Formats: sequence, structure tokens, C-alpha cells
Amino acid sequence: QVQLVESGGGLVQAGGSLRLSCAASGSILSINTMGWYRQAPGKQRELVAAITSGGSTDYADSVKGRFTISRDNAKNTVYLQMNSLKPEDTFVYYCHANLKDSVYRSMNYWGKGTLVTVSS
Repeated sequence: QVQLVESGGGLVQAGGSLRLSCAASGSILSINTMGWYRQAPGKQRELVAAITSGGSTDYADSVKGRFTISRDNAKNTVYLQMNSLKPEDTFVYYCHANLKDSVYRSMNYWGKGTLVTVSS
């Protein structure tokens, strides 16, 4: 059983910063890509940022230059540093990991989500 547990969401004023963390635990052989997605009610989940095991990153255009993704492979943890937050960054943020939970397969796992609210 694999779990992804997020932390760090909350309420912040526009222009402020938050740091999200997500720790993966359980039956994990290796982790490929880790990332963050966000979703508004009734809308599709969208990629915010992703990072491979080798450290290559990808960002949504709307967050480039403001958000930074990083990971600690020894701790199976991914971080999202969010700076210069805007009200339009208000979403539920979900952690994602593509990982090998057995020698036979890689699977996608999701956290339960953490709410980020940016007030104007």
C-alpha cells in the first residue's frame, strides 16, 4: 500500500508565499516522476509542475518564474515553493507520483489534496 500525504496548504494574501510538501510512503521500489496538479470545482485537474527522478522539471506557463518544484529522493518527498501568489492560484493542489510498487509495474498514485486560498 502506497500513500501520498500532502501538507503546507492554507490561506495567504496575494503576493505571499507557501511551500507544499508531499511524502510518499509504503511499498515503494522506486519513484519515477513526482508532481503537483491543481483543480477547481467542476474543472479538469491541470498540471502545475513535475520533476523526474533525474531532476528534470516541467511547469505550467501560468506558474513559470513564480513556483519551484524540488524533491528529496532519500525521503521520497516532493516540494512546491509558491511565491508571488495570486488569487487565481486558489485551488485544491494534489500531489502525484508515478512509481514502481512491484518489480512488474509502475502505477500512478495521488494524494488527497490540500487547499490553497489566496486572498486579494
